Amino acid sequence: MLIRRYQIGGPAMTIAPASQLDAADPLAAFRSRFVAADDPSVVAYLDGNSLGRPLAVTAERLAGFVAGPWGRGLIRSWDEAWMAEPLTVGDRLAEVILGAAPGQVTVADSTSVLLYKLMRAGIGARAGRSEVVIDRDNFPTDRFIMEGVAAECGLVVRYLSAPHDTGVRPADVAAVVGERTALVVLSHVAYRSGFIADMAAITRAVHDAGALMLWDLCHSAGVVPVELDACDVDLATGCTYKYLNGGPGSPAFCYVATRRQEELSQPIWGWMGASDPFAMGPEYRPAQGMRKFISGTPPVLAMQPLKDMVELIAEAGLTAVRQKSVALTEHAIALADEVLAPLGAVLASPRDAAERGSHITVDHPRFAAVTAALWKGGVIPDFRPPDGIRIGLSPLSTSFAELERGVEAIARELRDHAGPH
Repeated sequence: MLIRRYQIGGPAMTIAPASQLDAADPLAAFRSRFVAADDPSVVAYLDGNSLGRPLAVTAERLAGFVAGPWGRGLIRSWDEAWMAEPLTVGDRLAEVILGAAPGQVTVADSTSVLLYKLMRAGIGARAGRSEVVIDRDNFPTDRFIMEGVAAECGLVVRYLSAPHDTGVRPADVAAVVGERTALVVLSHVAYRSGFIADMAAITRAVHDAGALMLWDLCHSAGVVPVELDACDVDLATGCTYKYLNGGPGSPAFCYVATRRQEELSQPIWGWMGASDPFAMGPEYRPAQGMRKFISGTPPVLAMQPLKDMVELIAEAGLTAVRQKSVALTEHAIALADEVLAPLGAVLASPRDAAERGSHITVDHPRFAAVTAALWKGGVIPDFRPPDGIRIGLSPLSTSFAELERGVEAIARELRDHAGPH
């Protein structure tokens, strides 16, 4: 029996294999709160950082919503609760997940739409500056929208480059920002490598240049503690269908620091962001505070699953969630070193837990074919070009045994696909 070692915020500890890790896991009981967590047709679900499992209570909540607020309350429910829902859910997200005071977060739109709104708002607040900054390895949506906004506004995009297995560091940002920089856009956790950027130091470097900072929190919200207020962040956005388990297409959230709300003007002037939506007035007058960052009718129905997951994270405690995340990724790296590295696979994520989110990526030239075969057999990681399998670990729904089964299956398929590349 192999004994593995990893470290969680203290001296190195000798850790037994998966069965013992699961037996000692203080969060193990939370797994039963998720739908079909032990469905035998799914050998290992290692893609919770793309789409989180649904909570069992979500079906009850949705049925109750249809029968009650929607079915009986009908349009009256807008006055009773729904008009405030984007802001009340936003405030709870801010409290439990984002390290932010009330009045700075709203839930609405998709991540893409909110990125567009916040980019345009940030650039508009720095009129006369001619450059925006983003890294080449950022998620395609972030890069594509930044390029589109730059073309729309006549700006130059400055690109940062970072090592394949880590990400952008404060010195990289400080080297490119200056008096021409309007806005910098980065992901807090890199979608491929899992690298955690130094939010406080990078934001400080951007502010020293007089620019604004926009953080994408898609791969950190709900699994990596975030302190938006303490880090003096200007703008942030993120999705809710990964570690926040809101379901496919669930709405995104956006954060605008209180000190920035009056100086920023978002570009999509929808009626729900007006100061008096039901006045049906002849001209647009923005609402005060975060309401002005809402455009169209909020997706109230799609917010309901999110509310349950935020409360589950509050019950577990984000610190405990992070501790298990570290334990899972350490175990994943130990397994990768043990059974995948001898087959030619290479870790493409940080080994330092302080610099790593809740997923790791392992590269091998045959992983595209391996991933397709794994899915057919009920082992579900995801593939990220050019040759990476990404192992996403959701601490409240993923067990150590599930992780171990998944990595062992990857090794088996890799051996089965041995041969010329």
